[in-house]
Amino acid sequence: MATSPHHEPSPEEPSPEQIAAELSVVLGRVSRRLRRTSPGLELTHSQRSALSLLDREGPMTTAALARAELVRPQSMRLTVTALETRDLVERTPDPTDGRQHVMSVTDLGRRTLEGVRADKQGWLALAIGEELDPAERRTLTDAVALLERLVQR
Repeated sequence: MATSPHHEPSPEEPSPEQIAAELSVVLGRVSRRLRRTSPGLELTHSQRSALSLLDREGPMTTAALARAELVRPQSMRLTVTALETRDLVERTPDPTDGRQHVMSVTDLGRRTLEGVRADKQGWLALAIGEELDPAERRTLTDAVALLERLVQR
């Protein structure tokens, strides 16, 4: 039975605020656990995030990257320089504005991201396979769809 968005919870039913608080804690723990799965790569969270964004969205200027990541341009320059030093990104002249440069992911950067993703997905798949029975996996699949709906809001 579907409920309206303004449904009042019963005394035994958790409130949206309680669910949000518990979900935030659990998602934070999952996120930290996923980050720990690839410690040997020695990429900071901001470096992984910038590299992933460039891989997903394509080449962009450091300023555009900073806006997308919601950080100061100076901070992003440090992040990009660290990635460039490791040959994970490369700088080329901006085809539309010769005064600027665009950053793009190198082949080594893509392979690095693939390794990070494989490690994370491998750990998560193993944990799901070992800890959850088929009914719980279906419940988790339903929860993933609900979370996706929330983030699309």
